[in-house]
Amino acid sequence: MKRKMTSPYSSLHDSYVPNKGRSTSCVTLAVVVGCLTVLGILVAIAVLERPPPLQNHDTLPEEAGGSNVSIDQCSMALVESIPQHVKYKGNVTFGIPLEQVWKHLISIATHKVEVASFYWTLTGEDINVNSSSDTPGRDILKELEELPSRNVSVRVVSSVPTVRTNSTDLDVLKQKGVQVREVDFGRLTNGVLHSKFWIIDRKHLFIGSANMDWRALTQVKELGVVVYNCSSLAKDLYKIFQSYWVMGQSNSTVPHPWPAKYDTAINQHHPLLVKEDNVSSSLYLAGSPPSFCPPSRTQDLEAILSTISEAQHYIDVAVMEYFPATRFMKPQKYWPFIDDAIRAAVFERKVRVRMLISCGRDSDPAMLPFLQSLASMDSPHHHINIQIKLYIVPAGNQTNIPYTRVNHNKYMVTDKVAYIGTSNWSGDYFETTAGVGLVISQHAPPPVWKTEALQSQLKAVFNRDWHSEFAVNLSDLGHHADCALSP
Repeated sequence: MKRKMTSPYSSLHDSYVPNKGRSTSCVTLAVVVGCLTVLGILVAIAVLERPPPLQNHDTLPEEAGGSNVSIDQCSMALVESIPQHVKYKGNVTFGIPLEQVWKHLISIATHKVEVASFYWTLTGEDINVNSSSDTPGRDILKELEELPSRNVSVRVVSSVPTVRTNSTDLDVLKQKGVQVREVDFGRLTNGVLHSKFWIIDRKHLFIGSANMDWRALTQVKELGVVVYNCSSLAKDLYKIFQSYWVMGQSNSTVPHPWPAKYDTAINQHHPLLVKEDNVSSSLYLAGSPPSFCPPSRTQDLEAILSTISEAQHYIDVAVMEYFPATRFMKPQKYWPFIDDAIRAAVFERKVRVRMLISCGRDSDPAMLPFLQSLASMDSPHHHINIQIKLYIVPAGNQTNIPYTRVNHNKYMVTDKVAYIGTSNWSGDYFETTAGVGLVISQHAPPPVWKTEALQSQLKAVFNRDWHSEFAVNLSDLGHHADCALSP
């Protein structure tokens, strides 16, 4: 049964520049504070050609066997942050508030916490802003500081800053006994560390769009997933964390190949199988860039492409940025892989596609022609159904806070799969930049599906946003002060 509340909660946005930019429906497990019942519940490429699928998986470790059946509980819940002053009309579905989930994960940690984030700005001073909306960020920072005094080991990996900030978060954490490494992905891959995830006691995990930024809690719309009591998946995510950690040494070089301990038995062709009540799930983690993925790891782009190609009826996408091009490497180049897959789905298989793209004051207007090109395919007479809307978060009186009031989501849901990632959809994120995605496929009897499957909940969240007053048809945009793509 869904638990409904009336006040929405909050969330941030990133690009390659840090600081740039409730009804609560619980998805299975009575472990999340504030939810009486939590209902049970990427291939990157280095060259411009789509690589072939992995063959035979002869690099899988011997213990992989033919399947991965988890004996863990592996309960999942959708997590969201809704910006302050954004109110939805009607009785709609929300994920569990991000602040609540982060605080709960900290509270249940007993021996190890590992966090990967693009950057850290958990207080207003970090970005020269005085706002009471940074209070949740301050609280999170304070609770993380206190973990070492509870004999909980804390390790943090972040990207070497690409822009100077005033942030002292990592220095404060180090003074309290937290181990911190900043990874120079610019030197290693010409990218950044863009992943955002937590691992608690190698048992619980969070993956989503939110950086360690107070704006992600109160000023930006975020989405992620928390997975409890799932050691198999948490230990697999830890392999990705550890690859960042070792590359955070000053003299590091990317190994070719990666040592066997970074290999995985869980991937697109050998997912982790989980049974919880009446919902059966198959899960796997995907990663980027290619140079950080052993052959047994499904790469992030291939996870996205296969999700699109396997859809039979519908594909719903919510991402902050959509560019079938590279954005940051010079010279820029055309990068059509996701775009081609979407066009093939709507044209060849008559799959209905809806795309919800963020538009804020800092969005790049260069995105508009690509979106218009996709939208121009829509032709009901020819059974081609592709619709594109822009999600615009009202800035209101929050314009003094830089790089906020955006929909930072990075997910896709189809009739087959839910995909929740950490990357925007442009070439750099899959060729040079570190990111992760969680792919979930679920089966359940129809009544159970509606209330307990995370896929169903993600679909409900997409529908909520798609039909909200904040979603504007591309063709109806007109001038909008809070959207840089408007004329």
